[in-house]
Order: sequence, then structure tokens, then C-alpha cells
Amino acid sequence: MTHELTLMAVHAHPDDEVLGTGGLLARCAAEGIRTVLVTCTNGEQGDGSAGVKPGEPGHDAEEVARRRLAELRESAGLLGIGHLELLGYRDSGMDGWSANHDPRAFANVPPDESAARLAGLMERYRPQVVVTYDENGGYGHPDHIQAHRITLAAADRSGVPDKLYYAAIPRSGIRQMFDAVREAGIEIDFEPPDDFGTPDELITSTVDVSAHVEAKRKALEAHASQGENIFLLRLPEEMQRAAFSSESFIRHRCRVQAPGREDDLFAGLR
Repeated sequence: MTHELTLMAVHAHPDDEVLGTGGLLARCAAEGIRTVLVTCTNGEQGDGSAGVKPGEPGHDAEEVARRRLAELRESAGLLGIGHLELLGYRDSGMDGWSANHDPRAFANVPPDESAARLAGLMERYRPQVVVTYDENGGYGHPDHIQAHRITLAAADRSGVPDKLYYAAIPRSGIRQMFDAVREAGIEIDFEPPDDFGTPDELITSTVDVSAHVEAKRKALEAHASQGENIFLLRLPEEMQRAAFSSESFIRHRCRVQAPGREDDLFAGLR
């Protein structure tokens, strides 16, 4: 039986879907490829009303989750995502936060349990291509690392995906963007370490998503409660366009014949 082309992206929190894969999801949806977003947590450790931080007086984790899930649904609609699946685990917070010790936190859930649920979704949707984070979760977030672990385990358990990718941010692109920001005299509260991002030589696939920059920007804006943390939205439009116009990936597994360097994650499958 031939199944329709399907992309599944596995992300940790509401808003993670946009920066690394929002353009890919929008492009695939526009091409008629079925898109499935799996979000593992409800984002309880995000900013609360009036920017109240986790651990501060007045931070209501359940209220934050409700708002972030509503924002996620809006974002998914703007990106044309066909199917949104919520695993519903509790946000573990950044590495070193007190939330790390909550037994309900996603990072503390036995991986076999969550991997079995994700494998069930893979068996249901039959995605030929699955995208998630690398083994460091991009930047060391416990929930991103757990999403990586369960995605690989679910792929093994289900045997479904033909190709599995890690979202990547090219190190050279990071340097160019921050150099441009400094030259423009724009003040930012984040200075990337020298090893931030993925070494360019590891990247196997770069997808042109320039036709979907506006959808990606609007989807990012939909996550308004976390806007203080999304410095890209404070950059001039031309810098945003440069940052949003392509997305890069590392091909981790592939059981079809595909070129060494790709501009299409479905290469070898169409």
C-alpha cells in the first residue's frame, strides 16, 4: 500500500516548532504533503502574565500552559500544519531549574513510556520523514534532549520513518547574523558562545523556505506570551528575512537513495 507523503516534526514545547522547522512545515503543507506536529510538553515553565518568570510570586504554571497551548494552535494554523498531537507532559524547565526535580516533568518520565506513545503516532501517520533535535537538544535543554531520545526510540520501535533528521542552525549563519546585529548597533541580551550552532560541515540538507517567511514570522508572533524571549522579532525586517529564509538539517538515518547534499528532505521518496 502506498501512503501519502507525510512529515512529522517532534518538538519539546509550544513555540519550538517555528524557528527550526516552521518554514519546512509551511512549505510541505503548501506542496500537499501531510504535516504532523508532535509537541511533548505544555510549556508550563514559560513566562506568565505580565512576564512573571517561573519561580517568581504569581507564576501560575497551569494558566501558562493553557495560554501557550492556545498560542500553539494558532501557530499551527498559520503554518498550515494538518495534525497537532499533544503528548501533554509537564515542562521540565531549563537545565538547573528547580522544575527539573518534579517527577511529572517530561525529562523524568521513563523514556519507554513516552517513546511507546510516539511510536503509536508514527504507526498511525506513517511519516516517511521525521525531524527532531540532535543528541544535545540543540542547546542542552532537558526536554529537547528527551525529545531526541524518544524520537530515536520510537523510530526504532515502529520501523516507520525512511529518513530521520536533526534540525540544525549553521554556525556560520549564527556568526553572520550576530555580526550584522552588532554592526547595526542593535542591543541584544544574548551573546552566543563560539560553539553555538552546528558546524557547517555536519549539515547535509538546507531547505529554501523563503516563500514562507511571512507565515513563519506570524507563527512566531502568535507565541506572544514568550515574546520577550524571541529576540529575532526585535530585529529589522531585512534581518528577519535573512534569518528565516532557509532551514538546515543533519540527516541522521536514511534507508532510501538520497544525494549527499540535499535541498529537499523528501529526496528519494517522491
